[in-house]
Formats: sequence, structure tokens, C-alpha cells
Amino acid sequence: MIRQHASFLSGLLLAIMPISAHADETPFKLALRSQTDGKPAEAPVTWSPKKTAIIVCDMWDDHWCKSAARRVGEMAGPMNDMLKEARSRGAFIIHAPSTTTGFYKGTPQRLRAQKAPYSPTPVPLVTTPRWGTAWYWTDAKREGLLPIDDSDMGCDCKVKCEITAPWARQFATIEIGEADAITDDGQETWNLLASRGIDHVILCGVHLNMCVLGRPFAIRLMTALGKSVALMRDMTDTMYNPDRPPGVSHFAGTALMVGHVERFWCPSFTSSDITGRPSFKFQGDTQAPR
Repeated sequence: MIRQHASFLSGLLLAIMPISAHADETPFKLALRSQTDGKPAEAPVTWSPKKTAIIVCDMWDDHWCKSAARRVGEMAGPMNDMLKEARSRGAFIIHAPSTTTGFYKGTPQRLRAQKAPYSPTPVPLVTTPRWGTAWYWTDAKREGLLPIDDSDMGCDCKVKCEITAPWARQFATIEIGEADAITDDGQETWNLLASRGIDHVILCGVHLNMCVLGRPFAIRLMTALGKSVALMRDMTDTMYNPDRPPGVSHFAGTALMVGHVERFWCPSFTSSDITGRPSFKFQGDTQAPR
């Protein structure tokens, strides 16, 4: 009995240990952009870092689409810099490289998610599977069709890539902090947020028209669970082939998806609101800043 009690306490401490003993706790001052009738509008908000989690979605070490893999590699360094700044101010970082959490078996960050005290969710979690996890499918009543056609899976390479699953872990450039967590499970994510009293959830990573919306830790479900959700719009990408409707450039397609999210799901902001540095932009992106 004593051993069981000690084991429970150690698990509880692992799950809710302080985010950072040296966090400066400077508030996040974010310009949250939403859209109504196609017209964007920004609203300034102040979020406490200790009440904020950043979820890094599917920034894998490889991808079946070579163009997608290249863009992830390009974004990984700036994303890591942003995460270091957010972490230093007390934000909780959750790494969610779907279907590869086994790579991190036994690590403190993986155990932190597994040992977080169970907390019931206000609404049932999704259970329908897709691509190795539960999936929150497109909500026809709320959002209708997506603004880009990804029915061909979105490879924009000149020679189309074969669809495989080459990923094994998160992109190594993205550091996993000592007090971070690793999970791709909706209940584990909720447990982590509940045990820390986290109200605000920021999503970054790939791909916005797929996993950043549909995974069990992503925008649709976090919104349904009542969290205050925001998309970091310069730290994302889409799977979109310009040969498909609406026939715009890849980066214009991503901008359309950002607008879709801002209209139907949650506001967005750029990483510069956290870092104080210029927002990230892909090489070759000639679009006006998102």
C-alpha cells in the first residue's frame, strides 16, 4: 500500500512539476486575427504563459512528399527558436509527432503525458480513426467544405511522390525541453492541460488542412472541449497541389486555409508576438505576409 501510494505521488509530481523554475513569466501579448464575412479584424489579448500550452503538430523527421519534408526542415529552426522563447517565459510545450511516440518510450517527457492524472472531458472525445490516431473530421454543419482541394493528398512536387510513412520521430532540430511532454493522444493531452489549469492552447506545425485541424489534440477538438485556441499562422503549412482547385499557388492555398480557420474555428497570430522578431516566411513565398 505504501509503495502504491509512493508510486502515485511520484507520478503526480512528474505530471504537474513546474514548467520552468527560471521562467520570467512575461505575459504573451497577442494580436488575434479573426474573420467575419471575409473581413479580418485583430483584437489584442494578454495571455499568461503559465496558463498557455503550445502544441507542436506532426513536425516529423521525414515525409512521403519531398516538398512537404523540405518545408518542415525549413520551418524547424525558427519554430525551435520560438519554442525556446515561449518555454523561457513559462509556457507548457506539448510535442505531438503522431504515431511516433514509441520512439520516446520511457523518456520523462513521454511518461509525463502517460502519468498525468485522469480528468474527464466536458464532451466525449472523438474515436473515429484516421492515419494512426483518432480523428475529428470536417464538420459540415460548422465549416462546410475546405477552400482548397486536397483530394489528391496535396503533393506539389513536379514528379508526384509515392505515399508511404517514412517518419520515425519529431524533427531533431526541435528541442524537447526537460519539462515538456510528448503525446498524440486526446485524453493524455486533456489530462496534461487539466492538471496544470491551462486555459489557452496554441497550435503550430503541419499540415493545416489535415492534422492541425483533425488530430485528437488539434484545433477542432480543443475548440470543442472549450479551450481558448489560437493558430500560429506563420508556423504552419498545407498539403496543397496548385493543379487542384482553386488553382492558386501553394502558399496562396495555405493563406486560404488560414482564413478558413479564422472564420470557422479560432483566431490566429504570428510568432513575432512571442519572439519580437520578424515572422517566419518560406523561401519562394512571394505572398504578402499572412
